[in-house]
Parts: sequence; structure tokens; C-alpha cells
Amino acid sequence: MSNSYKRTLCACYLGYITQAITVNLATLFFVIFRESFGISYTELGSIVLITFVIQIAVDASMMKLTYVIGYRTSAVIAHIFSFLGLIMLGILPRIMSPYPGILISIFFYSVGGGMTEVIISPIVDSLPGDAKEAGMCLLHSFYSWGQVMVVLLTTVFLKLIGEEFWYIIPPIWALIPLFNIFQFLKVPLVDIPPDESGTRITSYLRTPLIYCAIVLMICGGASEMAMSQWASLFAETGLGVTKIVGDLLGPCLFAINMGIGRTVYGVWGKRINMKTALFTCSIFTVMCYMLTVFSNSAVLSLIGCSLCGLGVSLMWPGVLSMTSAEYGVMTSPSLFAVLALAGDIGCSLGPWITGKVSDIYLATNAGAVSGGAIRAGLLTASVFPALMAAVSLLLLIGRKRMHDDL
Repeated sequence: MSNSYKRTLCACYLGYITQAITVNLATLFFVIFRESFGISYTELGSIVLITFVIQIAVDASMMKLTYVIGYRTSAVIAHIFSFLGLIMLGILPRIMSPYPGILISIFFYSVGGGMTEVIISPIVDSLPGDAKEAGMCLLHSFYSWGQVMVVLLTTVFLKLIGEEFWYIIPPIWALIPLFNIFQFLKVPLVDIPPDESGTRITSYLRTPLIYCAIVLMICGGASEMAMSQWASLFAETGLGVTKIVGDLLGPCLFAINMGIGRTVYGVWGKRINMKTALFTCSIFTVMCYMLTVFSNSAVLSLIGCSLCGLGVSLMWPGVLSMTSAEYGVMTSPSLFAVLALAGDIGCSLGPWITGKVSDIYLATNAGAVSGGAIRAGLLTASVFPALMAAVSLLLLIGRKRMHDDL
């Protein structure tokens, strides 16, 4: 790959780091939002739900819009929205009613995140070179490593400046999408291919495999986000550890383990039987949820939380890889769009259900504490990796391949 396209690749990596910032930053402020603004668990869960609902809507619209405005304009607009949303997150909750201020901020950076999710992967795939599969795996790992960076540096910032000055941090992170706006204005891009977004959708929907894949993507997204988005608050209120310890040993190690799993998959993926791997990862994730929820030891609960990152690491890329391999020559961009939408639905449902059940637990159990409520929410969310294990097992032991009628 020429040096000019390496700059394009670096801009795409920064795009996924921006995605990690917009998805994970607000959750690190959950305790602050609850204590300072009186925001309920349901409202906190709705923050994550709204983030991904907006991304789902943008995902769907961008399937056509990308062909109209092109890669460069899409990338620039995506980063402008992400930049504005992060700036607003540090300003609006302090100058208006906090919860609506947070939601307005979320709307802007979620639009940016949704556009980023749709355009960055095809940009990387379009670049000249032979190692496309390795490049795509490395691209997706940047989300995980970006999440590590967000958790680690935000935790350190909060420790240095004090939690009462949390609003300084989002504008600092906004510098990354601001920088990437100018990157995408000038880096070389390959011309966008012809519009194939509507091809073969009906063909996919006539096969049982696509419905299994959709369920797997929903469960994979929910399994990942339910734990990662609530880990920080659970560590503080449920395990009684300090914020810096909770963030570093909970969501930070979760992201590190997820990054390790995806990197290993990128190197040795061809040697892995993906159906077996998905079943194994699902069972392992259920075990991690159980350890986190039922352990009386804060250390063991944090270990369960962090190891969950390893369990969920293969779920999203693994389902994409398995489904693509099963369909073979029938694979088209529309398949990945459908699966991405399903994954985002799961990403929105998992954290929201966790928050909703936590509030119900508090309302129906007099004298209940926050830690017990979040345990109940995470226990409910464990149904997602359990369902994923069941569907994976169905695919693994099925006598007939699910796409025989293709």
C-alpha cells in the first residue's frame, strides 16, 4: 500500500477510536450523572438505548445516502457530528435541564457514530492491497483499543481534576474527531463502487440461516454492551471499590481482553471453527456473567467482568465471518448491513434492559441497595449469551446446513 493510502488507513483507525469515544465516554459518568443530577437507572440505560437507536436509523439511511454524497463527504460530516456532540456533552447538562441536555448531545454524536459505522469499513475494504482480511480485523480491533484508551485516560483525568470537573473531559476528547475532519478532507480515497445495497435482500430472507445470524448478532451486541456499559457503575456501587479501581479493573480490562481476542482472531482466524468458537465463547460469557453477579468477592466479580471481554470478543466479527462463509458467492454488502443493524439493536437492548430491571428491583424490594439492583439487571442480561449459546449449538450440531435452499 502506498504511503498516501497509509494516511487514509490511519484516518480510518482514528474513526474507529472516535466511535469508541462516543459509545463509551458517557457511561463512565453514570455515577456522576446519578449523584449530581438525580438521573434514574432507567434513564441511564436509556442513554445507551438512544445512542444505538439513533445509530440504527442512521445505518439504514446511509445504505443509500452514501452513494449520493460519497465517502469523503460522509466521513467529514460524521466527524463533525461527533465533534459537536462531545462539545455539547460538556456544556448542555450544566446550562439546561441535565437529562435533556445529555440526550441532545447524544443525538449529535450518535449520528456521527452511525455514519462512521457504515462508511469506514467499506473505505478500508476499497483500498488497494492484498491483505484486506487482516486490515479489516485490525480496523475492528481499534475500537477495542480505543475503548481501553477512553477508560484509562478518562479515569486518570477524573482523578487529577476531580469528579466535579467532569465536564472538561468531553471537549478534550472532541479534539480527535476535530483532527480527523481535516484528515478526511485531504486523504486520498478510492471511488465509491456502484450501488448494490438493495441486491439479494429477498434472497437472504428466504433462508433460515439469516434469521439465525440475526439472532446471534442481537445477542452478541447485547452481551457485549450490557456488561461494558454498566461495569463502571456496578464496580462502584455494587462492589464498593473506588472509581479509579473500578474503571481500571472493570471496563478497562474488559476492553483489553476484547482487543486481545479480536487481535488473535485476526492472526489465526482461518484455523478456527467459528461455529465451535461462537458456542464456546457464549458459554464462557454466561459463566463470566454468573461470576460477576453471584460472587461475594469484589475481586472475583471484577475478574468475571473483565474476562467477559474475552468471551464477547469473537461474537460480532465471528458471526459476520461465519455467515459470509456460509453464503459464499451470494455474499453482498447488503448482508453486512442487515447484520450490522441487528447487532446495533442488541447493543441498544442489552444496557437498557439492565437499567430497567435494576429500577424495577429497587421499586419492588424495600431497602434494596444499588449494588443488588444492578446485579439483578446483569443477571437478566445473561439471557442473551445463553440464547446465543443455544442458537450456536443448533448450527453446530444441525444435520442439515441452514442454507441448503439457497
